[in-house]
Amino acid sequence: MERGCYRFSTSLPSGQTGQRDCCGEEIALSSMSVPEVIVTRRRRPWLAKVLRCNTVKELRESLWGMAFASPWLLGLCIFVMGPILASLYLSLTRYDIVSTPELIGLGNYRRAFFEDSLMWPSLGRTFRYAMTVVPIGVAGSLTLALLLNQGYRFTSLYRTLYFLPSLTPSVALALLWTWLYHPQLGPINYGLRAIGLPGPGWFSSTTWALPAMIIISLWGWLGGTQMLIFLAGLQGVPQELYDAANVDGANRWHKFAHVTLPMISPTLLFNLIMGVIGALKVFTLAYVATSGGPARATWFYALHLYTVTFQYYEMGYGAALAWFFAFIVILITLFQFRLSRQWVFYAGE
Repeated sequence: MERGCYRFSTSLPSGQTGQRDCCGEEIALSSMSVPEVIVTRRRRPWLAKVLRCNTVKELRESLWGMAFASPWLLGLCIFVMGPILASLYLSLTRYDIVSTPELIGLGNYRRAFFEDSLMWPSLGRTFRYAMTVVPIGVAGSLTLALLLNQGYRFTSLYRTLYFLPSLTPSVALALLWTWLYHPQLGPINYGLRAIGLPGPGWFSSTTWALPAMIIISLWGWLGGTQMLIFLAGLQGVPQELYDAANVDGANRWHKFAHVTLPMISPTLLFNLIMGVIGALKVFTLAYVATSGGPARATWFYALHLYTVTFQYYEMGYGAALAWFFAFIVILITLFQFRLSRQWVFYAGE
């Protein structure tokens, strides 16, 4: 047997066994071979071990799959993993684009934790925004999906109308609501004054700036992608389960709590995770509508990171802020996955 080849033990339908080498050449078979060849040789090529392939066919298919996926893998390594690793290195340096990066160790992180007077307030403000937007947004999207899944007349029209606001670009959305929120000329305050109510200052008020931002986010969120994902999950619930619940005398609440909610729990987990990530990285609305004001009432973490990095050109410190933010997001996501073991149910469980 040539060097580098190894031998397969082949199970035959009649119980007989034969052998063939890794090159596919038959050595001693007493009957016709079967498609599945099981490796029992104590030594396999390293590539087969890495790809966890037990047969020549599996190894060949894996190599073809890697070949077809290689353009994406190269793009991932060059345009995604490369910048990620570069930013990790820059987070340990003092770098302003013009000069050569100067390695300072954990100095940027120490500055963020103990010296930056805007970092912790911006992080707390971001969490307050997320803790308001995510529960209301997820619950509202689920409610709309339930209503649009009843099969009423003109349901397709209603779905389209609810989804349209989410298609508005973020910059256009911010500019539109800035006009709507104008204290003197805005239609909202004009309508409030028409019924005898004083209109708030909205973006010009430190008290109302954050609630106004939350209202804008919910306006574009409730009928958006989350609603469509919930709607798809609801349409995947088997009708037989509802029929069985009707036989048992369950009312609408019982069917929702014991049939609908457990069946769409993976969808709910997905929307919850994506909603938290999206809320924590809020940036465009605050940047366009208020620039973080008034008096930094809408100065979110992403806006602080952007200002430090692209206005003051402190690239090293900005990279450290980005890595700290990524660590927080990963930690929250892992915590959500951990809790999901208690309430998420998958098909077949």
